Amino acid sequence: MPQPVTRPRTAPRLIARVLALACAAALAGCVPHVGKGPGPAGEPEARSLSGQPLYPPELPLELRQRLEAQLDTARLAYEKAPDDADAILWYGRRAAALGHYREAISLFTEGIRKHPRDARFYRFRGHRWITVRRFDRAVGDLEHAVRLVRGQPDQEEPDATPTAAGARSTLQGNIWYHLGLAYYLRGEFGRAAAAFQGALALARNDDSRVGAADWLYMSLRRAGRPAEAAAVLRPFGPEVRVLENQAYLRRIRLYRGELPPDSLLDPAGRSNVEIATQAYGVGNWHLYNGRQSDAEAIFWRITSAENWAPFGYIAAEADLRRIARAQQRRTPAPR
Repeated sequence: MPQPVTRPRTAPRLIARVLALACAAALAGCVPHVGKGPGPAGEPEARSLSGQPLYPPELPLELRQRLEAQLDTARLAYEKAPDDADAILWYGRRAAALGHYREAISLFTEGIRKHPRDARFYRFRGHRWITVRRFDRAVGDLEHAVRLVRGQPDQEEPDATPTAAGARSTLQGNIWYHLGLAYYLRGEFGRAAAAFQGALALARNDDSRVGAADWLYMSLRRAGRPAEAAAVLRPFGPEVRVLENQAYLRRIRLYRGELPPDSLLDPAGRSNVEIATQAYGVGNWHLYNGRQSDAEAIFWRITSAENWAPFGYIAAEADLRRIARAQQRRTPAPR
């Protein structure tokens, strides 16, 4: 099996563009793009890790209309049966899809009050605590969800947009996966690795395996356990096929030395979530291979985008804060 590449192969012109974006972000005050501005209520949905207000980005008209129609349907179902667990859950999920994260968290909290033993509400509220940068609350919810499902049979988790292939993930797999993310974003890479191991053990298809293995690999690398990380990559040969998680599979191909980093930085034909996901993998790859300046440039590139909800964006933001704090500790105080 090819070993992970350790030398940068990024084209100089592309690096120059990334550095230019980093400079632009620095001149703008080193803050992420915060969308078009306040909605009708005037309140941000979240604040970045540097304290900047974050508003929902503008969606393409057709997508926004489709999501609004789904939200209206979910709201009607909730109004007809406000105590029904599924009605509350889907109302929250549809609200989150439109970027109404505070409303979604409120609905999941209502679900917890009405159905305190239903782990789904803790799983989805934990996810949205991650989105709004409240990592400690996410850990609390997701650890509680782990306790609720312990000893219970796993169940498929319906996708927000169903496909002919059916559900690609499970409730318990997603609980462990999002718990791993919350630990990772807090910089607890050993605990993140253990959680992603749990998600990987519950995976039922290549999509779920690729997603869990990708974050497991990065967690182990960041935890200083490269031999264990390399072992994670061995099962993912050319026969692996995914329906949804192409961005995670491309990151694994990068780690295995089968794709150059340039190919993951090309935004052509990719969604903003895929762009953030792939770029974060490249930046992180530079970081644990000792090229911090290259990593920082890519992290700034990611956080200059308008959509601040992807996990790759949040992880880049967390790493930039971690790097800044480390630099502050190394800088001697003025006398």
